[in-house]
Amino acid sequence: MAQRLLTPAFVALTLAELAYFIAVGIMIPVVPLFTAGSLNAGPVGVGVAVGAFSLTALALRPIAGRMSDRLGSGRLFLYGGILFTIVAAAHLFVANYRALLVLRVLLGIAEAMFFVAGMAALADIAPPDRLGEALSYNSLGLYLGIAIGPALGEWLLDVGSFRAAWIGAACLGLAASVLAVKVPSPQRIADTASVPLLPGQLIAPGLAFLAGLSGAAGFLGFAALHAREVGLGGAGPVLFVYGIVVIGCRLLFAKLSDRYQPARLSAVALALCGAGLVVMSAWRMPAGLIAGATVLAVGITFLTPAFFRIMMSRLPTGHRGAAAATFSIFVDLGLGGGPVVVGLIARWSSIATAFAVMAGLALIAATLTLANARRSR
Repeated sequence: MAQRLLTPAFVALTLAELAYFIAVGIMIPVVPLFTAGSLNAGPVGVGVAVGAFSLTALALRPIAGRMSDRLGSGRLFLYGGILFTIVAAAHLFVANYRALLVLRVLLGIAEAMFFVAGMAALADIAPPDRLGEALSYNSLGLYLGIAIGPALGEWLLDVGSFRAAWIGAACLGLAASVLAVKVPSPQRIADTASVPLLPGQLIAPGLAFLAGLSGAAGFLGFAALHAREVGLGGAGPVLFVYGIVVIGCRLLFAKLSDRYQPARLSAVALALCGAGLVVMSAWRMPAGLIAGATVLAVGITFLTPAFFRIMMSRLPTGHRGAAAATFSIFVDLGLGGGPVVVGLIARWSSIATAFAVMAGLALIAATLTLANARRSR
């Protein structure tokens, strides 16, 4: 009999992440407007303020992984939520640009703690044979949060002010912290010093995962421009189809993520990502862009759960924090680096060519992943 997945702890974890990511989403449009308007910072100042959050979080993820293994995933998850809530509320008192930068760095620390501990907690809570399914459901909190949050932030600015946006983010952070109390912290019996900050056995699957995810991120970053090149008025219809397919497949086919050997599933997912980008590159018409986005969305549906299972299985259970930290680093690199790589290639050639190059990387990664799975078997 399969172990139960929808436990109170799993529900609390997922709802806490939903509240947190909505709060983070609120700040996406609000911080640039506040920096440029209330603090009179120029474009460079806005960029530094926005980037300080992500760069701090990326740099501290390995340390957060060790802290999760040492303190317990649930406890660090709670600490991250509390820190976010305090810092979000502190925006009410920001009077100069330097103070904002300090708060953005502190938010990056909270993000590293909350996100890494949340991934480790998911691996602690979910039954081992349903880990892919658990991530499929759990990741919806991130997708919905980032989709809802920016719109909520804009609405709070329209009906209130920056003050209303900061209060809204702080209240959601508080809700996430209250829910985080219900997330358990298993006892760890592990020597965190015995595992490096970036475990070597996770590098190969991480790079393969990066090849697929960066292609999808590059598509998202340049969808609006490419849509106009192929005759669409905008990227709205394409991005809507992409989002609906990802969310729908994660809900409908979540259990498939655990029915197949993760290395083979990840190879198939990479192949689908590559195929979708090939279609977009070769079929330069609205129908081709939509068809390619659909195939790419199916690939992304299974890509993350498959590689999450692989990377969590490479380290002992006492080092799940380290595995979660490494996994999240590759997520950051893919989402942030994909658009940069596509932009550099497009500057030299075209967006379609950039999509083709990213497709090639994904297909090479699929081939190597499948070959490695056969050797391991």
